[in-house]
Amino acid sequence: MSEEREAEPGRERPRTAADRRARRSDATPAAGSTRARGTAVRESGRQGKGSLPARFVRFLREVVAELRKVIWPTRNQLVTYTIVVLVFVSFMVALVSLLDYLFGRGVLFLFGT
Repeated sequence: MSEEREAEPGRERPRTAADRRARRSDATPAAGSTRARGTAVRESGRQGKGSLPARFVRFLREVVAELRKVIWPTRNQLVTYTIVVLVFVSFMVALVSLLDYLFGRGVLFLFGT
């Protein structure tokens, strides 16, 4: 049903989440910011100004904000991915062990003991 809605006249519908975020940030520019659409705003001065505790708190806030954007797997997906990884690792261990055994037998056959 949401796909049937038409976009505003003159504006094309965003196709990805990044397009939606860009449109959202373009719609509400920061106070005093006069940036053209699609261009980056250069901040004057150093990025790391402020005291060490203030920078650390800002860092933690940004980490939490980024973690909220993550699409976490469901329990079923996690179990499936874990099984796939364990099967693949087991196969690779068996393959490397077999090749090690064969090369070891080949070296003993060529050079003897």
